[in-house]
Amino acid sequence: MGPAEKPDIGLEERLRLNGMGTFDWDLTGGGLSVDANGLDVLDVRTDEFRGTAASLRRRIPPEEAVRIAASVNEAIASGADSYGVYFQVRRRDGTMRLSHASGRILRDPEGRADRVIGILRASPNEPAELAGLDAVDVKRRRVALMVQGTTEALSRAVTVDDVVAVLSGASGLDRFAADGLVLGLVEGEDLKLIALVGQSMQALDELKLHQIDDSLPLADVVMTRKPRFVGSLPDLVHRFTRLRPYIDLLKLDSAAFLPLVAQDRAIGALALFYRGRTEFTDADRNLCIGLSGIVAQSLQRAILFDEERDLAKNLQATMLPKHIPEVADTEIAVRYHAAWGGREVGGDFYDVIALPRGRIGVVVGDVQGHDTHAAAIMGQLRIALRAFAGEGHPPATVLSRASRFLAELDTERFATCTYAQFDPATGIVRAVRAGHLPPLVRHVDGRVGIPRLRGGLPLGLATEFDMEDFPEARLDLIPGETLVLCTDGLVEEPGLDLDAGLEALSGALSTGPETAEEVADHLSHSLWEKWGSGDDVALLVLRRVPDPGTPQAPRIHRYVHQADPEGLADARAALREHLAAWGLGGMADDVEVAAGELLGNALVHTEGGAVLTLEVLTGPPRAVRLWVKDRSSDRPHRRSPGETATSGRGMVLVEALASRWGVEPRGEGKAVWCDFVVP
Repeated sequence: MGPAEKPDIGLEERLRLNGMGTFDWDLTGGGLSVDANGLDVLDVRTDEFRGTAASLRRRIPPEEAVRIAASVNEAIASGADSYGVYFQVRRRDGTMRLSHASGRILRDPEGRADRVIGILRASPNEPAELAGLDAVDVKRRRVALMVQGTTEALSRAVTVDDVVAVLSGASGLDRFAADGLVLGLVEGEDLKLIALVGQSMQALDELKLHQIDDSLPLADVVMTRKPRFVGSLPDLVHRFTRLRPYIDLLKLDSAAFLPLVAQDRAIGALALFYRGRTEFTDADRNLCIGLSGIVAQSLQRAILFDEERDLAKNLQATMLPKHIPEVADTEIAVRYHAAWGGREVGGDFYDVIALPRGRIGVVVGDVQGHDTHAAAIMGQLRIALRAFAGEGHPPATVLSRASRFLAELDTERFATCTYAQFDPATGIVRAVRAGHLPPLVRHVDGRVGIPRLRGGLPLGLATEFDMEDFPEARLDLIPGETLVLCTDGLVEEPGLDLDAGLEALSGALSTGPETAEEVADHLSHSLWEKWGSGDDVALLVLRRVPDPGTPQAPRIHRYVHQADPEGLADARAALREHLAAWGLGGMADDVEVAAGELLGNALVHTEGGAVLTLEVLTGPPRAVRLWVKDRSSDRPHRRSPGETATSGRGMVLVEALASRWGVEPRGEGKAVWCDFVVP
């Protein structure tokens, strides 16, 4: 090594020389990774560290753990990307040393904080005033931080599950400076343990549901409504013999058993377990009792909310149809999701109605308002719609009569809805809407379209303004396509307009699963939960079962939209792709040319799109048949155009390529077919 050369110093050694280490904290699972330099900062040996924050408590006093947790929670709640906090470390020789932690908060794609990566460093030379540390005031601040942190965290807890999440989360034990926590709720004559937090707490899993009596300390404090502080857990077995098998498994030294009392009623109990503590001062007792009061109030509020939400959901459920009729070759899935708003019952509804001649009616609607009045009107309106539809009236008539019915109820409420009649035999959908969202259609190639339904005024308002005109639109649903009707709670994201929500719905539908039930679950999870569950949602998914034919006689269907410039090219590409897959790629040129001519005629000379079907006929002779169905009853004719004509040769070309062709009437339109004999 020359005189000018210096030894290379790696990054880890550089950090060590500066008294710095790194950590990686999993906020979701609670795991903590600290490198060797970081453990040196905390004066923790590698054999003492068990990959959790709890294993650092010998070196980080409880009040300092609370300080760290409060700083992290404040940064997460405020949306900050980083935080920094000073804290004291109790070294092995009993002296205190000032240290500092700074972390970068990482968030998942949905914005939830799930990880912290940061730096630990010793900072003994930095003034105590910078760290905000005053030895005289440590105990007072410890109490304030613990109470403030617990109150803030529980203030955002709405349901009982939320409260449990706060207590059992990554910072749950730190808020109480405890090594273990057990939370129980009163259920009739039993105490149900709903949270077991801490490394050894699972030993109590066998006691998750036990009778409220004096055989166990947690149930005993529910009966007496008096707290019990125990400096030595082994001493408990003299009073509570049933606890004897669990004492050694817990591996803890002391505990505080606290009744949770709200409005002069014991609703549960909280147990806090400690390692290394043998006594509870008056300040410790008062702090534990105060924290248990905060937990009790939060639990009572959460229990009341859960009860009100269940009441609202049950009330709404009684007004929705109990059974959905089965329809041949059709999958139907329905969902109703109540808003997370207590008793704010919504007016969203859905229905599936059996109609004459094998058809069905599907409807999704929303009565204005979120209260029991809206729910009551919804129930009456749904029954009226079912009655009018069941009489066999056209969709426009069904909505005009429903509007009149709602207006005659003498209520100030109006309602929006989309109603459609579906014929499973032909796939024809006749849809009308009254101030509601349009339906969405997912095609077999995954594309999602939003049909143009002009629509009319909301029900009730249409009658009031004498505008009971609901223009009807026809859709052609081919096998494998999916129709989706929903209320606005599925597409309204706070802060964004409706178009953005519809675009998100289209994207989720396009990339979602195939079957109707899976689509309904996928949309609920992807959108309703994503938007924050702030509004009710009614969702109806109708899917024509795919018609692939058989392995010997396969079949495909495509719908080509008149307004889609790429639809014709996509259809021709699909024909070529499937013919190749069936081992008939040599026929693709002739079939593709004929398809282009027939589709061109249908799109140019008729109103609406065309349905393309390609199937293999087993024969004899074995052949490929091409169908093009449209809404016009005019039959195509073979013509002999002049030499200078620019059109009119389509059917001549089809006749030249195909072995035969023909025309068949289909409902309101026709189907042109041509066969190609397999060589």
